Amino acid sequence: MDQLDVRLLTTMRAHPRIGLTELARLLGVARGTVQARVEKLTAGGVITDFGPTVSVPAAGYPILAFVSLQIAQGRLAEAVIALRAVPEILEVHGTSGQHDLLCRVVARSTEHLQEVIATVLASPAVQRTDTTIALSTQIPFRIEPLLGAAVSG
Repeated sequence: MDQLDVRLLTTMRAHPRIGLTELARLLGVARGTVQARVEKLTAGGVITDFGPTVSVPAAGYPILAFVSLQIAQGRLAEAVIALRAVPEILEVHGTSGQHDLLCRVVARSTEHLQEVIATVLASPAVQRTDTTIALSTQIPFRIEPLLGAAVSG
């Protein structure tokens, strides 16, 4: 990635509904250049989607929790299949250390969160959970500082 790619990505994130022509005007480059760069970044997996960013709390799920799971030996695939069936689980990451998986989970209330965790524990592949509820978001998801550092570093 070069400086134009970074400017393109940060402008697209700041103005998610922007068209290619307006994007080219803001960046001071030809529309064909913008289109070629967007296609290159998409093909390379840098741009992964063009969908709207959804506010999960505004959609009715104000509780955010991080749930660490210990998985029964040799049953990781089974656990992942069970987790995929739980719509309140937004992400699952394999981890090193004491736990095997880390899940980002949302819920309508703490009672609902307890139900979600009970559903997770119902899978024989899941041996134990450890839950941390987020009280606030100090730094929301961001990518722009990383993009800037990638070009200058």
